[in-house]
Amino acid sequence: QVQLVESGGGLVQAGGSLRLLCAASGRTRSPYAMGWFRQAPGKEREFVAVTTWSYGVTDYADSVMGRFTISRDNAKNTVDLQMNSLKPEDTAVYYCGVSAGGSYFTAPSYNSWGQGTQVTVFS
Repeated sequence: QVQLVESGGGLVQAGGSLRLLCAASGRTRSPYAMGWFRQAPGKEREFVAVTTWSYGVTDYADSVMGRFTISRDNAKNTVDLQMNSLKPEDTAVYYCGVSAGGSYFTAPSYNSWGQGTQVTVFS
């Protein structure tokens, strides 16, 4: 079982930046991918960004492309999400997840999740 802990959320004005960190511990045998999802009140959990663990291939949701950057540190078992040019519509709880395979765009492909960190962007 992998334990994930997110940090770095907070309150920020539109146009500002935040950096989220996800730290993995426990059975951290190289996963297929680690991703970030977010969930706003009354909405489903949606894909934000992903990085494959072995080769560092990255992918992003269209809504964050060019503003968010995901990066990993294999030695530290961490994944960061740098979020720039934040918008009020980015407000959500952000979750880090580990996937063993399958479509990394979809939440069911992830078998471990962190507790989430709140990001609130005000205009």
